Amino acid sequence: MDFLFNWLANIPPFAVPYALAALGLMICEKSGVLNLGAEGFLLVGALAGVGAILSAGASPAAALGIAMLATAALSLLFAVMVIALRVNQVISGLAIVFLAQGLTSLLGRTQGWTSRSFSGMPRIEIPWLSDLPWVGRILFSQDPVFYLTLVLIVFAAWALRNTHVGMRLRSVGENPEAADAAGIPVALYRFGAVVLGAALMGLAGGYLTVVISNIWVDNITGGRGWIVIALVIFARWQPLAALAGAVLFGGIEAVIPRLAATGFWVPQHFLLMLPYLLTLGVMVWSSLARRGRGGGPAALGDPFLREERR
Repeated sequence: MDFLFNWLANIPPFAVPYALAALGLMICEKSGVLNLGAEGFLLVGALAGVGAILSAGASPAAALGIAMLATAALSLLFAVMVIALRVNQVISGLAIVFLAQGLTSLLGRTQGWTSRSFSGMPRIEIPWLSDLPWVGRILFSQDPVFYLTLVLIVFAAWALRNTHVGMRLRSVGENPEAADAAGIPVALYRFGAVVLGAALMGLAGGYLTVVISNIWVDNITGGRGWIVIALVIFARWQPLAALAGAVLFGGIEAVIPRLAATGFWVPQHFLLMLPYLLTLGVMVWSSLARRGRGGGPAALGDPFLREERR
């Protein structure tokens, strides 16, 4: 029972980066922009949060804000390439990943941020609720970003379906020609979605270093950005389904240190590859369950130029 309780209590911190990054990627792709650069945006956000604390003495909350700003700035380069210059979106996303991997490794080493620990964001205890048996520690004794994530996902699910901005964003991703004919500024909506989505992915990356690990090492994201891409497909671009998927992936990741702590012998490399095995299983299941039906925006990955509108 102790093993089960401790495992459940540690799922939320492991699930938050997946949920935030999936929401950011989903907003970007709802506009029709295919974004394979999630791993790169996570890395930049993770390093920016560390740099803000170690070099500027920023508070954890300010460091997370700087992580969002850093990835938003990088996303402008991606947005210009895929929206203004109409560079292939697959190649542009991969280029962002390779750029971020090299840039973060270089800055981390030259600035002396590698392997330096620091104090992160503490958890908050909600009066009375945190004292409840079981659910108190699991749901009401977490860090502030956990509660912010829940609010953001619920709000995004509502806004995409019930607000003019959300419906226009979806129309841009489904049929940009029709949206343009209706007077919707397609390029502006796509730019905004790319920047906002990247900022949320930066928040997820900053969360990994500022809240969870409290340290920076090269490639600290460990491929989570690629898992997030699979998670969005699994969730069929629906925020609430992405939250459920994040809990699933977070649960797998949270059980790894718990098993090691109990002394139960399982090959270490098998444990490390569990999230990726789950990713493959999710992709196969999603493909079989879909049975030819999509789920993503109809114009996902298609560039749009007003002068070429049919």
